Amino acid sequence: MVDVEVNQVDGQHHHLPAGVAYDPAAAGLGTLPRSWARHFDAAPERTCLLDAAGAALCYGDLDRATRAAAGRLHASGLRRGDRVLCSAAASPGLVIAHVACLRLGLVVIPTNTAYRREEIMHVVRDARPAAAIVDASACSEAVRAADASVQVFAPAIDAPTADAPALDETEPSAPALIGYTSGTTGRPKGAVLSHANLLASVEALRLAWRWSADDRLVLALPLFHMHGLGVGLHGTLHAGASAILLPRFDPDAVFDAIDAHGATLFFGVPTMYRRLVDATRARELARLRLCVSGSAPLPADLHRRFEAATGQRIVERYGMTETAMLVSNPVDGERRPGTVGLPLPGVEVRLAGRPAQIEVRGANVFAGYFERDDATAEAFAEAGWFRTGDLGELDEAGYLVISGRVKELIISGGYNVYPREVEDALRLHPAIEDAAVVGTASEEWGEVVTAYVVASEEIEADGLRGFLDDHIAAYKHPRRLHRIDALPRNALGKVQKHRLAHGRVLGEET
Repeated sequence: MVDVEVNQVDGQHHHLPAGVAYDPAAAGLGTLPRSWARHFDAAPERTCLLDAAGAALCYGDLDRATRAAAGRLHASGLRRGDRVLCSAAASPGLVIAHVACLRLGLVVIPTNTAYRREEIMHVVRDARPAAAIVDASACSEAVRAADASVQVFAPAIDAPTADAPALDETEPSAPALIGYTSGTTGRPKGAVLSHANLLASVEALRLAWRWSADDRLVLALPLFHMHGLGVGLHGTLHAGASAILLPRFDPDAVFDAIDAHGATLFFGVPTMYRRLVDATRARELARLRLCVSGSAPLPADLHRRFEAATGQRIVERYGMTETAMLVSNPVDGERRPGTVGLPLPGVEVRLAGRPAQIEVRGANVFAGYFERDDATAEAFAEAGWFRTGDLGELDEAGYLVISGRVKELIISGGYNVYPREVEDALRLHPAIEDAAVVGTASEEWGEVVTAYVVASEEIEADGLRGFLDDHIAAYKHPRRLHRIDALPRNALGKVQKHRLAHGRVLGEET
């Protein structure tokens, strides 16, 4: 019998305003489309979307446009429960197509626009969509190569006009999204999220982040990922707020959007925050009510540097494709650099086992992977606890710190080494701009700690060890060091360590 220690994290009360309770079912909504329909009816003239040029779409416009798009999809033979792959640049047209699909009861498969032919074909063959909504010819060709029967549309849904059937009638338990995991450690698999899962998450965020109809989000994240789609877009529409859609991230475009449209919110990944804080216009971010970071760890030094430059204390949060959002630093409370905060309303978090793995459960947590009973059974512990695959610990105030991935844990000479801890120490070196740490097989040690660094100058191994002596134990020091031009990252800025482990990096010096 394995000795398992369980340490459950509490902290939801830190997020709720005084006198407010969390209950996403209280309003009888059940699904995202029913939530959005409240604003279609009650505030049709309120702005919901703006594009980079400032063209606006109000809630009444979105209602009419999505009804029309749903009518065209229905006339093309798509029915409730059919799956639709969506892969296109962020735009009002893509939002209309996405919302139309959910209102019709279709299951959306958001797909990375950076995927190449084989990656797209994998998703098509695995999920077997009835249709695809894409804006690139290469993607269209890959979809058809995988399955010639798939109907392919542009985001404008280039199909004959027809009246829409009854909308917004899908049951809360019905699937809404199949989110394919990022594939940083292997072939992506599809996590099936229900309407109830997605609604539970955005309601928790609405309360925790004090998200209201008065807020306006600068949304420069792609709409194929939980951060941009499940938080940015879904959360905006649930709160009856508005968003400025940028087709790509550019610091000047972000500053211009804040200035021109009175934005109050910005959600980004650490790479974006690094570029924003280095910009000459960084002080303009002081106008925002809230900055939120996620999708990859935010280095504590960047958190502090950003505050010094802008006056903003970033709210770092933690979520996954399989669960939407789980944990966040509080808005009205201490925001701790280096931590992801405290459990959101409705979310239970515990640390289980040795080393301690983060496990979660709640109405936001998915039920399983698409047609992968084996992977689903492996992912869940008893009583519905989902094993995130992340390692964690609690600081002295009970805030959750993510120390690494279970599969990335390095065991060298019998000692456990957490890559995140070594990476944080390496980034303290004045010449090291970025770092990633992996384990390399060794007959003598089992594994040796191997570091890939982006550095402004050559670094001698002896000098680096002397520097690290002040920060981490000697057994955690990298025994192998590679200087490279840039760390390989996916579209959300997450380091693809499997590429480092297999040596597929550019500019390597040993």
